[in-house]
Amino acid sequence: MSELIHTCYRILEVDRSVAFYTKLGFEEAARMPIRDEAVNVFMGLPGDGPRLELTWNKDRDEPYDVGSGYGHIALTVDDLDATLERLSADGIAPEKPPYQVREGGSRLCFVRDPDGYRIELIERPAAGSG
Repeated sequence: MSELIHTCYRILEVDRSVAFYTKLGFEEAARMPIRDEAVNVFMGLPGDGPRLELTWNKDRDEPYDVGSGYGHIALTVDDLDATLERLSADGIAPEKPPYQVREGGSRLCFVRDPDGYRIELIERPAAGSG
């Protein structure tokens, strides 16, 4: 039996990335140096474990090419409008206003982290709906 335990992104600035993901509700679980070459920062949502690994390579100062094959990670939120208002106060704007992929579907939108990785925010259905 396999289990997906984490996803890794390469980042340029540890504190900037940790601050961004903290605003999305993540908590820093651990920082692990890799010899003198890099630092891995493990982030996770409360109660879910450290599922996001942010790797900072000390010799890198050029942005990484996110690539055309990368899509996004997705997070659920209770109230999309309130989440976007809170993020906006920190200078984080959605790519475009919230929308639904299909009629009756959940509202969603995308934001980008400081290194350009896309994060999909999906509003959970209200209790008793659906």
